[in-house]
Amino acid sequence: MTWPKLELAEQPISSPDLVSARPGVCLRNAAGPLFPRQSVPQVPMKRMHGLDIPQTLEDICDPQRLALVVYDMQIGILKQIRNPQAIVANVSRVLEAARGAGVRTFFMRHMSLPKELMGAFSYRMAMAWQRTGDPEKVTPWFLRDSPGFQITPELAPRPSEAIFDKLTMSALEGTPLSIALRDCGITAVALVGVAMEIGIEPTARHAADIGIVPVIVEDACGSGHAEAAQRSIEALKFAGDAVFTDSEAFGRALQHKRG
Repeated sequence: MTWPKLELAEQPISSPDLVSARPGVCLRNAAGPLFPRQSVPQVPMKRMHGLDIPQTLEDICDPQRLALVVYDMQIGILKQIRNPQAIVANVSRVLEAARGAGVRTFFMRHMSLPKELMGAFSYRMAMAWQRTGDPEKVTPWFLRDSPGFQITPELAPRPSEAIFDKLTMSALEGTPLSIALRDCGITAVALVGVAMEIGIEPTARHAADIGIVPVIVEDACGSGHAEAAQRSIEALKFAGDAVFTDSEAFGRALQHKRG
């Protein structure tokens, strides 16, 4: 994917449908404003016992307290989902907005162990996913350095961004991610990637359990099973821990926070 070429266009700062990049200038591409500005009521953040309690997306999208987690956007995983191009495009949009705002970014990769190192549970899960009753027929799909293990090249991580490998579904279990987030004072994490019903939901629940607000950028989260993904979304919305948004609103919130 090629990110649309951005142009600087002189526009009055008061124009309601333009995002200000600097005084008197808006950010746009050939199709129009990249993140059209919408009217956002200014509501003071709630406070209790000296604590700020973020409620709106704009409150939560503080680049100093927000991290972006790009979940399992690997070549071999993207081949297993519908509309991978659309998901890559929306994740790229979110990634560019986060990078532009200086949001700390972490990439996750799902890793398979060689069969000699797989345990009973690993075999059980692999047999279920690969639909075989014979452990001899199990194939480790995502061995380190195999082609399918790599992050899709459209989203190549930068040297300033981390890549963590995992065996688990939650990105926060058995990885350095929670340590890094805590050390950086992160209070909210935006989640994009694949798949909603496999890894995004457990990561969101895990984040909420350790006091980090999960922000799910819904149109940048792919799925392998649409109905299961919808059940995950409905369950997360029912629980009330997560904030749901889309790539355009997420970009606007970061722009708004930057002023």
